[in-house]
Amino acid sequence: MDKTNAARALDRLKIRYELRGYEVDESDLSAETVAAKVGLAEAQVLKTLLVKGERIGHFFAVVPAGTELDLKACARAMGDKKVATVPLKEVEPLTGYIRGGVTALAAKKAFPVVVEASAMAHSVVSVSAGVRGTQMFLAPKDYVAATRAKVAQIARLVSATDEGENDPTD
Repeated sequence: MDKTNAARALDRLKIRYELRGYEVDESDLSAETVAAKVGLAEAQVLKTLLVKGERIGHFFAVVPAGTELDLKACARAMGDKKVATVPLKEVEPLTGYIRGGVTALAAKKAFPVVVEASAMAHSVVSVSAGVRGTQMFLAPKDYVAATRAKVAQIARLVSATDEGENDPTD
């Protein structure tokens, strides 16, 4: 498995991590499926969404699989009035990453990051390594340090009516 730019970024910071590969199904890139493939609980697999605030501009919001971003809570956490997820077609030009491989680590631009507070309850979490099919396992405190993230309650559980819908930027 090749080292990604995200892995090299952690190497430079001397942060311990493990790369774990999984088989990609192009028809299902959901974080929930990734969790099953890498053998972690959904709450430990974090998906990275690109968001834009009215005042602060673009930033990454990182929430666990099985949850969705609470836009109002996210706006409050970032000190903005209103935020919205960025359309999928804009994600790669802004971050350098494609859907299923988006990570806040070593993106084209160092956007601010906010991480769902519940992620801190785990000894290990998983985030994309910057390519589809490779996840990085690391301590949530190390991820927060590496991304200089703010930690806040920004996620809510996916309702039964939303079940099966894929988030466009995970």
